[in-house]
Amino acid sequence: MKILYVAELVGKAGVYTFKKALSKLKNRLNWDFLIVCADGATGGNGLGRSHASYIHKLGADVLTLGECCFYKKDLTENLNNTRFVLRPFNLNPESPGTGSFIFKAGNKRIAVIVFLGQNGFNRLHANNPFMNLSSTLERLKQQTPYIIVDFHAQASAEKKTFFYAADGLCSAVIGSHTRVQTADETILPGGTACISDAGRTGSQGSVGGCEINSRIKEYLSCIPDWTKEAWDDLELQGVFVEIGEDGKAISIERIREKVEKESDEE
Repeated sequence: MKILYVAELVGKAGVYTFKKALSKLKNRLNWDFLIVCADGATGGNGLGRSHASYIHKLGADVLTLGECCFYKKDLTENLNNTRFVLRPFNLNPESPGTGSFIFKAGNKRIAVIVFLGQNGFNRLHANNPFMNLSSTLERLKQQTPYIIVDFHAQASAEKKTFFYAADGLCSAVIGSHTRVQTADETILPGGTACISDAGRTGSQGSVGGCEINSRIKEYLSCIPDWTKEAWDDLELQGVFVEIGEDGKAISIERIREKVEKESDEE
């Protein structure tokens, strides 16, 4: 099983970069299943319903969300009927949507599950992701050996600890949220591939995909401003994971694909 995980799409530039880079990557990687982190696809924070449908139609088999999962009302109201969008699994059961699902990938099945970390999030409080981790992944393992975890977390220490807690229980744990690609991809002794953060898709000449001066102004004024998207130096980032029939990772490779912006696209 070959999995392409596309790192967090940030704004219109992220969606545009994803669209432009996809065909080039397909010729080179030929994946079986495509996961896209879309937590910042709409305006840099959250995912709107129209963007969700559009990214899905472009080829994403599943879209994962993090702490911004309920920022866009039009999607939140339809999450229960949108199976290809996953919010964090470790939210209360009363929350709309689902945090894990088993998808078809050709003649095989693959489970995808999202967990939210506990450090650094002040607008959405999830339950401890370490609680019931083993039993949850063991339950999925009874249905398929192919299990991908998206761990949306802020602190690298929490991510590293989570990787070891999940080692041998799933095929891969891919870190997201910080929007900066790390260079620590590895396969742990139990056969689980991991990376602290897969990065971001969109402008790299920016601060987390947002226009540089607007972010500087926010730090000076203390007034939040996430409305100005950046279009400089477009790049799709992510990871490509190959998994054996036993569900253990064979390889993990960081992906970086440059995209040229047409002059009328911004």
